Amino acid sequence: MTEEAKTKTAEQQAVDKNHPANPAAPATPDLTVSDLQALKTIIDVAQSRGAFKAAEMAVVGNTYNRLMQFLDAVKPAQPEGTQTPAPAKGDATAEAVTGVPSN
Repeated sequence: MTEEAKTKTAEQQAVDKNHPANPAAPATPDLTVSDLQALKTIIDVAQSRGAFKAAEMAVVGNTYNRLMQFLDAVKPAQPEGTQTPAPAKGDATAEAVTGVPSN
């Protein structure tokens, strides 16, 4: 078997593992609107701490804007009782997301 054929076979096996027909592949990704809201918070905190270089800010800003548009679009689609309240002062959840106590 040639090296090219071996590589193609390995690549095909990798594709097959991700194919929906494969029962070992995960059914659906486990990503929720809450996860996306946490990502928004993470970007806010990282930006405020100067984690991004100037050359990276355009990409970060564009991604942040798209994330905000998506969150705004899905917000009305959520049933009224399912929205999570704002974290209370000293809430461990807010601290876990941002790494900063909310005191």
